[in-house]
Amino acid sequence: MSTLARYSLVAMVAGCSAAISAGAMLALAPTPLRVARLAAPDFRLETLGAAPSAAVLKGADGHYWAEGQVNGQPVRFLVDTGATAVALTPQDAERLGFRPQDLNYAYRVTTAGGRSRAAAVTLSSVSVDGARLEDVGALVIEKGLDTSLLGMSYLGRLARFEATREALFLQP
Repeated sequence: MSTLARYSLVAMVAGCSAAISAGAMLALAPTPLRVARLAAPDFRLETLGAAPSAAVLKGADGHYWAEGQVNGQPVRFLVDTGATAVALTPQDAERLGFRPQDLNYAYRVTTAGGRSRAAAVTLSSVSVDGARLEDVGALVIEKGLDTSLLGMSYLGRLARFEATREALFLQP
């Protein structure tokens, strides 16, 4: 068999494999999502058979800024899917009742501001636009964090989250 014939055969098998995989993924995909625009700027994600989810609108700077409630106190978060955990500034941690000077900074972390130390804490509850979770692990970052981050210790426990051009939808 010539080299050209081998390449053609490999390309054909790869194409068939991709088509079969795509079909399987579509067959296994959850119910298609439908985004309904309510009174602007209030967006809601609806899935058939599921409760509407929370929405975080994209800011003018292109980032998703969430106004959350942590242990019943307001906290402004930058949504960061690259952050392993919810990360709190020492100022936010103190407002939430933690004493940053008494925490055990046993973890080494790298933030956009460089390397720092972090202390593990548990937040009784974190809620963003009604998407509430309890007992959320978090880190208090000793230095170098300008704003608290809504990371994967919260986002990863949601049933679903989805980013669109206008908003980030959270489904508890």
